Amino acid sequence: MIDTTELRARFAGGLSHMYGLEVPAYRTLVEVSTEVNNDVVAARGTSLRFGGIERVTAERHGAIRVGTPRELRQVSRIFAAFGMRAVGFYDLRDASTSAVPVVSTAFRPIDGGELERNPFRVFTSMLTVDDPRFFDPELQRRLDSFLSSRVLFGPELLDLADQAVDAGGLPEDAADRFLRLAIGAFEVSTAPTDRAWYTELEKVSAVAADIGGVAKTHINHLTPRVLDIDELYRRMTDRGITMIDQIQGPPRWDGPDVLLRQTSFRALAEPRVFREADGSVGTGTLRVRFGEVEARGVALSRAGRELYDETIVAADAGRQPGESWQDAAHRAWAGRFPRTEAELARKDLAHFTYSVARKPDGGTRPPATVGELLEQGWITAEPIVYEDFLPRSAAGIFQSNLSDDGTKNSAVAGTHYDLDWIAGCIGATVHDPHDLYQAQSDESLAAVRAGLGLT
Repeated sequence: MIDTTELRARFAGGLSHMYGLEVPAYRTLVEVSTEVNNDVVAARGTSLRFGGIERVTAERHGAIRVGTPRELRQVSRIFAAFGMRAVGFYDLRDASTSAVPVVSTAFRPIDGGELERNPFRVFTSMLTVDDPRFFDPELQRRLDSFLSSRVLFGPELLDLADQAVDAGGLPEDAADRFLRLAIGAFEVSTAPTDRAWYTELEKVSAVAADIGGVAKTHINHLTPRVLDIDELYRRMTDRGITMIDQIQGPPRWDGPDVLLRQTSFRALAEPRVFREADGSVGTGTLRVRFGEVEARGVALSRAGRELYDETIVAADAGRQPGESWQDAAHRAWAGRFPRTEAELARKDLAHFTYSVARKPDGGTRPPATVGELLEQGWITAEPIVYEDFLPRSAAGIFQSNLSDDGTKNSAVAGTHYDLDWIAGCIGATVHDPHDLYQAQSDESLAAVRAGLGLT
């Protein structure tokens, strides 16, 4: 039997190989990321705060886009076979100034041990066809008709996925077949694209056209993890790769790394086959796929996330004419955010796992609070890696790779979606990421208190 963990590792590796063949610049991104990671380890030593070098260098997240609740439900069955559960809800429709008519969740492992073995994640967006801000009734009708007629995931693939979930893996031959079908489902389509239909959707949103204007879904981007994203940005630029304008997320500063920083090279013109209005077949290009890279920090608590969001607003409001957003953000961070991990832990602004550093001896009794235990050296704190995503950053990456802003009718109300809607759609729990981090932290604290004899 090939178990769930090994299936996930092979799936991630297979997708990476396939995407590297389809988008050669992605191979350059992986190569430079590996160089930067090796240089960081050589400079800092092998004791890294956010995972060992083996995990970091192997780590990827992918992104796909589907068109309907049915397609989202089917892809959730496939990801379940790889031990990947739905985590979080992201509404990108109002997260940028461009028209991005999608809501998203992420499929990933949720167990700490599974994350350490292979933390592959897939950020999965669904087109909001029924949102009248983007699609009028007639376009909705035709879009529904187009999407309902296509088959993204065949019955054999779905059946093997269900078997893998039930058995916790698959026999070798079945596993090979399942992986070939699963990876093939995310290859770019070679079927001719209806140019008039694609162009009509593209006027609304390039993202909508990429989802609803083609015969099948595909990997939109794959994302290696890097330990110094600013250095990565510089080296990619030196190699002649055009990067987007800025790194999304928190600024670089001398305080703790928090949440997630992301950037990408710009979407490249890829050759595609088009069917013209007269029935003939011609060629052209599309710019929809790109290579993203990320740097991850500590997961913030709910209070820490509120502080982060407030600091983002302050950076926007305090930005001076001609000043880069990163410079404005650096100034806002320096005035608001704790400068050490210890302070983040003491103020309960971030999630950590805790372990006993020294045991009570004689009449000495440990204090009761986490802050005092840390300050007096009774326990140590290791940051919990942020495994999830940021709506503004995701939308910023999408927007930076669009050729125009598209259209959105803000005079009408948008259709409501939330985490519960996604859960109902896929027929499974959608986990709140804050709850997952809190449970991991609480478990370690319970062990620490037991080890120190505290109630």
